[in-house]
Amino acid sequence: MSRQLLTGCKACGTLAHPPAAPPLRRLRLASQTIFNALLMEPSRRNVAVLSGCQGLLLINNSILITVNALAGYALAPNKAIATLPVTMYFIGSMLSTIPMSLLMKQAGRRAGFTLGALCAVVGALVCATAVYTKNFWMLCAGVLVLGVYFAAGQYYRFAAADTASVDFKSKAISLVLAGGIAGGFIGPETSKLTIDLFEGRTYVGPYFSLVVYALLAVLLLRWLSIPRLSESERREAGRPLAVIARQPAFIVALVCAMVSYGVMNLLMAATPLAMVAHHHPFSDAAFVIQWHIVGMFAPSFFTGSLIRRFGLPQVMLVGVLLNLVCVSIAVSGVEVVNFWLAMLLLGVGWNFMFVGATTLLTETHEPAERAKVQGVNDAAIFITLVASSLASGALFSFQGWQAMNYYALPALALAGGAIVWLAARQRASRLA
Repeated sequence: MSRQLLTGCKACGTLAHPPAAPPLRRLRLASQTIFNALLMEPSRRNVAVLSGCQGLLLINNSILITVNALAGYALAPNKAIATLPVTMYFIGSMLSTIPMSLLMKQAGRRAGFTLGALCAVVGALVCATAVYTKNFWMLCAGVLVLGVYFAAGQYYRFAAADTASVDFKSKAISLVLAGGIAGGFIGPETSKLTIDLFEGRTYVGPYFSLVVYALLAVLLLRWLSIPRLSESERREAGRPLAVIARQPAFIVALVCAMVSYGVMNLLMAATPLAMVAHHHPFSDAAFVIQWHIVGMFAPSFFTGSLIRRFGLPQVMLVGVLLNLVCVSIAVSGVEVVNFWLAMLLLGVGWNFMFVGATTLLTETHEPAERAKVQGVNDAAIFITLVASSLASGALFSFQGWQAMNYYALPALALAGGAIVWLAARQRASRLA
């Protein structure tokens, strides 16, 4: 014990106790203890960093969902191509998914994520300039560059699994996705606050706000600590992709990832159009989409625990069933409550299927193979997103809201059948 703490009282000869720390100092010490604990747990610290980055990415996405179509409609020389900026976002992501995965294999996760965030800065500045100068094609180019950020951000969930233990892997993935719930609240509010930031130039402000959020992601990534692959792993190609793709687990993971995103995007993209067509105000449509985003990401706080307790196939199958309930509610009426409950269940169903598919995919490859396997997986997802975003408007325009919901049923039946098939194979393997 230090001499300062044992200073004697001259009057009575007893030891004097040190004064109690003030409340602010105690709070600082407690915060420092928690901070140090996080530093001692690299995998958990990585999850916290990646969850924050996921939140910033979803803020970016929700702002773009809010303004891209509106800005495109205001600038398009032909209103028939007004939604082209929305599609260009997914095209940019699709084109950069595999190159981004290969870059991360060579340069590491943090370098790839940082490059993606910097592309968001460049793309947002191009978009802001395009809206300010009223240049539709420049807007499309800027959104294309922003798509690189979305492609890079899709690997946050895989990065969480890189340093996680087997028991913590599914929970790490789901906790990272849980960060996306911030986008459902902060994104729309940011759009409202910045929509008229530049007088006479509507929509410039929201694009500038994307620059701030992307720079925050760059700063946050400085705390990410995921070791790069060894030199031998970077050189090693691993098994041929054709061999990996023949694994039942890979097939089911890919099918469920594509179906979960495809069905979700098909119905979500048409929901605001359907609500306005049935004379519901825009505020109700925004409310429904906000709760849809909550449904997508809030379950991530416990999805990993459910997977550990009940198993991957079971949780993924519940996700399929929730999607089927969503369709039944959507076709049963066009009141606000129908749209709200259908979109909420659609979000939860997507979460169970997508977290499960991501966890399943990580079990199909070795570290040296992850770049090509994850790249192909996410490229397939973005192809599905492009197709579903184009199909959504066309199906709604020609066949209506209720009819287009039925088109989701064959895809859901395919995913459900694939999950049951995998579960049966796993059960037979255990018995053997």
